[in-house]
Order: sequence, then structure tokens, then C-alpha cells
Amino acid sequence: MAEMSTSELQARVAELEAENRALKSEADAAATALGATPSDEAAARRSRGRGRTAAAIVLVVIGLILAPVAVIAGWARLELVDTDRFVATFAPMAEDPDVQAYIADEVTAAIEEQVDIPALTADLFDGLKQLDLPPRAEAALGLLEQPATQGLQNLVAGVVDRIVTSEAFADIWAAALRASHTQFVAAVQGSPDAALEIGSGGTLSVQLGPIVEAVKQRLEDQGVGFASAIPDVDRSIVVAQNDAFTLVQTVYALAVAAGTWIPWICLGLLVAGVLIAKNRPKALVWTAGGFALSMGLLAAGAGVGRLYFIGAVSPSIMPRDAAESLFDGLVEFMMSTILALFVLALLIAVIAWFSGPWRPARAARDFAGSGFTAVRRSAAKRGITTGAFGVALDRWRGVAYTLIALVAAAVVWFNRPVTLGVVFWTLVLSLVALLIVELLRRPADEVAEAQAEAAAVADLEADAASDDEADTLVLADAVVVETGESTRPPASPSDPARRTD
Repeated sequence: MAEMSTSELQARVAELEAENRALKSEADAAATALGATPSDEAAARRSRGRGRTAAAIVLVVIGLILAPVAVIAGWARLELVDTDRFVATFAPMAEDPDVQAYIADEVTAAIEEQVDIPALTADLFDGLKQLDLPPRAEAALGLLEQPATQGLQNLVAGVVDRIVTSEAFADIWAAALRASHTQFVAAVQGSPDAALEIGSGGTLSVQLGPIVEAVKQRLEDQGVGFASAIPDVDRSIVVAQNDAFTLVQTVYALAVAAGTWIPWICLGLLVAGVLIAKNRPKALVWTAGGFALSMGLLAAGAGVGRLYFIGAVSPSIMPRDAAESLFDGLVEFMMSTILALFVLALLIAVIAWFSGPWRPARAARDFAGSGFTAVRRSAAKRGITTGAFGVALDRWRGVAYTLIALVAAAVVWFNRPVTLGVVFWTLVLSLVALLIVELLRRPADEVAEAQAEAAAVADLEADAASDDEADTLVLADAVVVETGESTRPPASPSDPARRTD
């Protein structure tokens, strides 16, 4: 093709500009016919984009603000309504040495307040002195009265310690907790028959009656006569103290409703914010990252609350070690839920980034895809394929990915409380399922390539077979010719064709 001159280039540029103006005029005319100018339409698109972005930001921010509230409300609802969860929270405290020491001291003090051991011992020795004993015997009894009193007190304390530290005490403690929690609704309603009492200062107490009854029975079994004089004890010990308990007592119904619906509202706000966002992958990354940040702040707030709780109840109500054990046991499930949600949010952020349009994400996906492709092609060359199933799996791989995600989400959501172990193993199994899908599916291009290679191999084999057949025919002809020459009769001497030179 000959090079164009400058005038020809200028003419060609002018022609293209004229065509561009004509096309633009037609587009403007079409837009005007629809009742909007091009500039208005562009402005409307920009306005809609800004509106969607603003709405998404508002929804996500509100959802992130509600996230810590949702976690606390859900945890409080489980602890306040579910008897099994309440017992599972407080029952392990019976095996904590600090809690055992605190309970033993309180039980011993309750028994000594109800039974005046020094007075009983004094009455016993006064009765012995009225038996007209010799002066030396009476003097000896006077010396033994104080050691006898201390001995009985030590006996009671020793029995209490052995009961509290025994394996049976855990069952007694769990029974007391269960009996207390079954009447919890009555307690929050202010019923006088409630076994669990919420004090005006925000104290949560458990009745000591079952424990005192067990100590009384053990003393009677050992032949301690005054044990029968131990009456039914109507006393409770404080197992937790927080102003929130008083609030729960007054707004119990509201707390139950909030614990039920706030988590769903929070989830709905976050999902809606991501769905209406103009750039959904970017919105998902920021939402998941913000959720992880909110869980981290909630964990830090729980640490501050721990310091406040310990400072408020010790040493005025209970020893510091017992307060620490009680608080740690109380928030154990909530902290495990916070940690699990934190890890889950980070994983969602990473997965969203990995599937996004960013250049490093695309490079990582290409690298992983090339690895799976190499494995599948290597297996196909050795005759290992998934056939029609792999083709169908590739066609419906989006459905397979969605099902894996839904099953994983259901496992995490319905396995309450959410723990780090549940999140970890659910993630591992989900990744294994995704890996299996990637290895088993047969993309259309790989199938076409395999078919082309198979056709090429068949052609090569056919060509090789035809070449072999041709070589065989040529060889056969050569053999026939050679055989004919060897069987021909020798020429006579007179034959000029046979004469030698």
C-alpha cells in the first residue's frame, strides 16, 4: 500500500471528524426525543451513582455501629433465657480453686451463723460439770472446752472443704445453678419465690440451700449429733455484680426481643449496603474490614470491663482471684464468639479482595488458575478425566460455589455459640470443597483442546498406518522383482544382451 500524502491524511481526518459529528448529532436527537438532553442524562447518572454510594455508606456505618450491640445482645439473651447455656457458663467455676475457696468460706460462715458452736459446746460442758465430778476432772473439763469448740469448728470447715473440692460438688453446683435458672423469669419479675435473686445493686446471687443441705447430710452420716440442729438456710452468695443485671430486671422483655432481632437487623443492613453499592467488591472489602475492626474494639472494651468489674467487687464482695475467675467464666463464650467473628470477617475481606478487579488480585487468580489447569491437563494426558460430569460441573460451577458458601454460612450461623474452632474447620472444609470443584471440573477450552489433540493424534496414527502400508507394498514389489530376476534362465552366449564387454 502506497504511503498517503499530507493532504490526503488531512482530508481523511476531516472526513472522520465529520462522521463523528454526525453520529453525535444523531445521539443528541435521540436523547432529545426521549425528553432529556445528553448533559442532563450524564448528570442524572452521576447523581444516581452518588446516591447509591451515599446510601451504601449510611447502611454499612449503621450496621457496623450495631455489630457490637448485636453480639452483646445475643450473648445476653442466651445467658438469660437458655438454662443449658447458663449452666454451661457457670458450672465450670465449681472446679476453680479460687471459687472453691470463696464458696467454702461463705458456706462455713453461713453454718456458724445459724449454729452457735461455742454455745453448744459450753452447754455440753456445763452438763458434764453437773455430774459431781472430782475437782481435778472438773478443772480438766474447763481446759478442754476451748479446744473442743475449735475442734468442732475445724471439723465443720474440713467437711465443707472436702465437699467443695470433691467431684460430687460439681454436680451439686450444677443442680443449684439449674434450679436457680429455672426460676430466673420469676426473679427478673421480682417474685419472692425465686431461687435466683437480683439485688438492687446489680448483684446476681445463688441460693446456698442445696450446698448446706449436703453438708448437713454428710455431718449426720459421720455421727455429728448437732448436725440435725442445722436449719434450712435461706442465704445466697453473689456470683456476679453488674449494673446491667438491674437493667435486665426492668427491661427483660426488651432484652429478649433485642437479642433476637438486632443481630438480624445488623446483618441485613450490612448485606443491603454491599448490594446497593456501585462497586460491590470494594464495598465488601471495606465492610468486612470494618466489621473486623468493630469486633476488635468490642474485645478491647470487654478487657476494660473486666478491670472495672474486678475493681468494683473486690475485695468488698469477694477476693480478687475469685472475681477474676467469675468474670472470665461469664464472658468466655462471648469472647470466643467475638474472636470467631473477627477471624471470619478478615477471611471474608481477604476472599473479597482476591476475587476483586485489582491487578494483584487478578495476578494471584491467574497464578492459581494456571496451576489448576496444569494439573488437569497433566491428568488428561495420562487418561484421567472426569468426562461428562466434569463438563457439567464446569457449566454449573457458580451454583456449586454458592452452595458451598451457603452451607458454610449455615454451619457458622446455627452453631451457637460461634467458636474459633468452628470457623477454622468450616473454612478448611470449604477450601477443600472448592479445591475439589476446581480439580474435577472440565472447562470447555480444555475439552476442545483435548479433542483437537486426540484428532491430531488420530491423524498422525492414520498417516503412520498409511505410510507403513505403502512401505509394505513397496517392499513386497521389490521382493517380487528380485524373485523374478533370480528365477529367470541364464542368457546364451550368442545372446548379445548377455555378452560381457
